[in-house]
Amino acid sequence: MSKVLRILIVDDERDMRHSISQWLTLSGYEAEAVSSGEEALAKIDADFAGIVVSDIKMPHMDGVTLLKRIQALDGQLPVILITGHGDVPLAVEAMRSGAYDFVEKPFQPDALSKIVKKALQKRRLQLENRQLRRDLTSADKMVSRLIGRSDKLGKHKEAILDCGHSDVPCLILGETGVGKTLSAHAIHASSSRAGKPFVELRCAAYGENELMARLFGEDPSADGGAWREAMEGSLVLEDIETLPETTQARLLSAIQVGDPQLSPRVIGVVNAENGMESVKSALRSDLFFQISGHLLCVPPLREREDDVLQVFQHYCNEFASDYGCAAPVLKVDDAAKMMKAPWPGNIRQVIHLAEHYVLQSRREDGAAISSLLLNGQEDHNQATLTTDGRPLRDVVDSFEKMIIDAAMRKHNGMIAQVMDELQLPRRTLNEKMSKYGLQRSDYR
Repeated sequence: MSKVLRILIVDDERDMRHSISQWLTLSGYEAEAVSSGEEALAKIDADFAGIVVSDIKMPHMDGVTLLKRIQALDGQLPVILITGHGDVPLAVEAMRSGAYDFVEKPFQPDALSKIVKKALQKRRLQLENRQLRRDLTSADKMVSRLIGRSDKLGKHKEAILDCGHSDVPCLILGETGVGKTLSAHAIHASSSRAGKPFVELRCAAYGENELMARLFGEDPSADGGAWREAMEGSLVLEDIETLPETTQARLLSAIQVGDPQLSPRVIGVVNAENGMESVKSALRSDLFFQISGHLLCVPPLREREDDVLQVFQHYCNEFASDYGCAAPVLKVDDAAKMMKAPWPGNIRQVIHLAEHYVLQSRREDGAAISSLLLNGQEDHNQATLTTDGRPLRDVVDSFEKMIIDAAMRKHNGMIAQVMDELQLPRRTLNEKMSKYGLQRSDYR
């Protein structure tokens, strides 16, 4: 953690708090002094970047009361108490209640410095561990938003985590609606830059001059704009292949001369329906090789047939919750249609379909999915849905897996409740869960 931790000194005696503050400042610490517990509490929150040194005997709010109030905000924050000779038993009792340590008046400044040093080290470690847990939680949540359990999606998630461990620029390719920007978010959340700025700029939305100003600021001699805003974080350039030649040259220069730790990590996003060759032809070769240190290709939904029903059910549940109704149960023939559909709009198309299905189910008893909704064509073109169809057994297995998975999620892995809802005996349910790789521990 780069942030300097400080010492908050609390003492109603002016000379005492000033002398302690002065000594600690001369010793190289950042110290701040206040005259009451009330003043101290106004400066403390659950992630207070420092420690507290407080006199134990003060009017209105004594050190022990202040300790209890601080513990209610953050039970780990180190509090060092200063006590007179007659108050030592009180200080010992306060340590049993959670005080970090105490010093007895009159004390040697060096003795206080040693205690302060250890307390600051402990606090720094606490805050670093908290941030690490938050970053990991954020990364897990972001990656989990890439819904599905297919092998191709699993490999893509692994690539995201690998990319997160690096600091070099990366390039994400994929079709419309496949989850490219979400993948960029997941890379950022999985990296050491998590918690730092995440800045997006859609390159195709601006003319050359405005784009240059938005990316690097109005001053041509300095790097401002989105580049400066994203310092120490990630800069996501959507449609990076549309960058004009002059902007490409400026971007390349900024990447090459910038500090790898302080400069933004550039994540290029490309709508790659036309293939890699079109990307290479649109970008300068040196810029392409600079930003493609990591190359991630997000798999289209038509290559992830096992994920289609899971994605659809997830968004049906979300829209049903939003609209205050029960999530509709997908019919087997509709499931078969969905698994054979080409999905040109990928995840975005599934989301629109799920919302339509939920709304339709509110108006009608038994919503149905038509080929028109699946591929944007007239119903008489339904032959396009079955050209590359799957065996009926595969369709039924995927549908059955989706139903069991949804029931397990609904009941948080409570087998008895799942058995009751699906009307399955325990042995049959166990066999099917084993067949589909579903683990009870995943739902708790």
